[in-house]
Parts: sequence; structure tokens; C-alpha cells
Amino acid sequence: MKLSTEHIDSDSGHSPSDDEKRIAVGQGEFEALGHGEILPDPDAHLSPEERAAIDRKLLWKLDLRLIPWLCLLYLISFLDRTNIGNAKLDGLEKSLHITGGQYNACLSIFFVSYALFEPLTNVLLKRLRPSVFIPIIMTLWGITMVTMGLTHNFSGMMAARWFLGTAEAGLFPGINFYLSCWYKRDELGIRAAIFFSAAAVSGSFGGLLAAAIGNMAGIGGKEGWAWIFILEGLATVCIGLASFYMVYDFPDEATFLSSVDRQRVLRRLKADKQSSAEHESFKMAYFWASIKDLKTWVFAATYMGCDVPLYAFSLFLPSIIASLGYKSTTAQLLSVPPYAAAAILTITVGYIADRTHQRALCNICTSFLGMAGFAMLVAGTSPGVRYAGTFLGALGIYPCVANTIVWTSNNTEGVYKRGITMGFVIGWGNLNGVVSSNIYQATDAPLYRRGHGIVLAYLTVFLLGGSLLQYWSLRRENAKRRAGGRDHWADGKTEEEVQARGDMRPDFFYTL
Repeated sequence: MKLSTEHIDSDSGHSPSDDEKRIAVGQGEFEALGHGEILPDPDAHLSPEERAAIDRKLLWKLDLRLIPWLCLLYLISFLDRTNIGNAKLDGLEKSLHITGGQYNACLSIFFVSYALFEPLTNVLLKRLRPSVFIPIIMTLWGITMVTMGLTHNFSGMMAARWFLGTAEAGLFPGINFYLSCWYKRDELGIRAAIFFSAAAVSGSFGGLLAAAIGNMAGIGGKEGWAWIFILEGLATVCIGLASFYMVYDFPDEATFLSSVDRQRVLRRLKADKQSSAEHESFKMAYFWASIKDLKTWVFAATYMGCDVPLYAFSLFLPSIIASLGYKSTTAQLLSVPPYAAAAILTITVGYIADRTHQRALCNICTSFLGMAGFAMLVAGTSPGVRYAGTFLGALGIYPCVANTIVWTSNNTEGVYKRGITMGFVIGWGNLNGVVSSNIYQATDAPLYRRGHGIVLAYLTVFLLGGSLLQYWSLRRENAKRRAGGRDHWADGKTEEEVQARGDMRPDFFYTL
């Protein structure tokens, strides 16, 4: 089998330049689009410099059309799932006559439905098209948010949180999968980081918004916590309806691109050894390939190591800050700076990981910040030390979430296998949000040392340990493939059959 220009591998001796890869494309190295079809090269007559200029303009066009709106969608999504923490400070428990345990149950039920439906959503996204699927689920969870502001008891809030998790399940894995169908592997990290930084921004924005909306208490006979849900739910519905016009389909059908630009997008993905933008019929074989792949479960464990701390932090940060002795409005406002710092570092790490191709090392180094932060929260007694710990905690959690998802995407090839794998990894991480919802008990206030200790354990064992294990196993596999130890996988197979193996091809090298 003829091996094409190799994807940049952090463990290799030589990485081809962008111009070298473009020249290879121009020479027809990656002409086959699958199923025997030939994709013409519209820029074959141009020089490498001219091709590079066109490529930069194309990327800029994609970024402007895709990234800002997707960031807005995730900002709204994360705001809607975590604003119950802000509502708690404004009297939700007292108004609904629920105990601390029942409040934690309301948090937990969201993650159960969220995790159950996540593995299925990427298949639905592919079949229904992003321009239909994403607006529908957004509108549905916006309506659910409004009903949360109209509830009067524990059972009503439990039901609303269940349906909120069901509707939101498709957005995060769906958009990460969607972005992987547009960008090359070494371009995805910074864009996924910008996208996920919306979660940190939503934490900052959510605290400011909750402080303002809380002043509406008494209007229409509703308390401040109810208006938080109602107004933010109505905003979600409006944005969901607008998304029917603002969300685009996959590259081969995107209406904002000319036919020539669509060819360029597909060719550059093919040059990166990706098939995610191609048409592919669903087969159960892709499901079983994901399930049987050991790296799926190592990525799931690693993602669990940052997801449990993520939700523990975002759901309880207002309460943690309030435990330092600050009143409701002040606690809401003091929750803003840690999120802002986390957003900046998330984008920075995404940029560094794209340039260095060392996603494991980015996870490992960043995890030490989170471990230090929660160690300060466990051992600290003064408000200053503990507030500083929340900063380091945020810095150690948020960058690893985006980086781990991109790392998973980089190393899983085939449109349905990638979608299913990302659904499982993200779903398993979010199922562990049930743990996050129950580790901060009212009886542990004001220091919450048990909760902080559990988060510290997850960061150490799963995030740090999982990243180290995955790095070692992928590095070892790359060495085998480079030495020709996997070449027999291609024996007796056609080029199309070899391509269908996805990341189990002998010429596919994993991103470390």
C-alpha cells in the first residue's frame, strides 16, 4: 500500500510543512474521496504561496461563520445547566421547601438523562443535519428552562431538570464532532478551546446576570430565583429559533461556501487523513469498533477526571464563596474573576497544544494547577487562601476539558466511530456529574473539605493518571506503526478497504 504524506506526529523525527502537504495535494496524492470518486483540485495551477494564501482566507471564512455562533450556543447551554447554583443563593430551597439532599437530587437527575442520551445524539446529528437538530434541541431546552421558573415543589423541579438534561445532551458532543468535520487535527484545538471557553465566560456572565435578575424579586408575584430561569429560558428559545438560520450543515452541503470552497475543505481534510466530512452509511460495526477500542475507555476515564471537578466547581462555586462570609450578591460577583482567568488559559492551552501537538503534556501540566488549587481549599482556613484556591482550581479544570475532547477526536477516525466515541467519552464524564452533585453537603459547610478532597482525588487519579497512561500507550503504538509492525493490516486489501479501517490503518499516527 502506498503511504501518503504523514500527519504531523509529535513523536516523529520530521513533520512536513504546510506547503509540502499542499504540494502533495496538488500532485493528486489525496485525490480519492472514497467509493472511487475523484475530487478535482481547483488550485492545481497555483504556486504554493498562492495556495497558502487561499487556505488562510478559507480558514478565516470558516472561523467567522462557525465559531462565534457556536460559542454563543454553548455559553447559553452551560449557563442554563448551572444557573441553579445561582438560584440557590436567591432562595430556591426555601421557596420550594426542599432539603439539601433534595437539592442535590435535582442536580443529579440532570446528569443521568444527559449521559444516557449523549451517545445517541451524534448519530441523530449526522442523520437530521446540524441545521435542524441543533435548533430543535435548543428550543426544547429553552422551554424547559421557563418551566423551571414556574415550578412550585420538589417533584416539579426534578421533572424539569430531567428534560433539561435530555434536550441539552446533543449540544456539546454534537458541536465538538461537528467542528472535527471542518478542521484539520492541528487546527481543531484552538477552535474547540475558544468554543469551550464559553463555559467559563458563562460562569462570569451568569454571576453578573443572576445578581441583576435577583433584583426583580416580587415582580409578577415571582421570586428572584424564578426570574433567573424564566428570562434565561426565553433568551434560549429566541436563540434556538435564530439557529435555524445561523447553523450550517457539513462541508459537502454548506450553503455559505461556493462549490469550489467545498472542494477545498474536503481536500484539506483528506490530506489530514480524515473522512469525517464524507458520506458514510451507519453500520453497527462502527459502534462495536468504538466499544472494543481500549483508548475509548482511557479517554473516558481521563475526561471523567476533569468533568467531575468541572461540575463540582461550576455548581457550587457561588456557595463556596458565600461560605467565606460574603452575602448573596457579593458572592455572585466574586465568582466572576476565576471564570475569566479560566477562559483565558483555556484558549492559551488550545493554541499551545495545536502548535506543539503535545496534548497529553498540556493536560498533565495543567492538572497540577487544579491539584494545587483544591489542596489549598482542603487545607486552607483563611478566606484569602481559599479564594486563591478557586482561581487555581478553575485554571486546572477548564483547559483540560476542551483539550481532552480534541485529543479524543484527533485519535478516532471514521465519521460514525468518531461520533460514537465522543458520545461515550462525554456521556461517561457527564454521568459522573452525579458524583459532583452530591459531594458538597450542607453538613460540611463552611469548609466543604470532603467535597474538595474528592475533587482533588479525581484530578490526581483520573485526569493526571489517565493522561499519563494514554500518552504511554499511544506513543508505544506509534513506534510499532513507524517500524512497520502494523503493515500486515493492509495485506490483501484494496485502498478503499484500508481507508475504511480509520485509525486502525497502519499509516495513521496518533496525536500525543
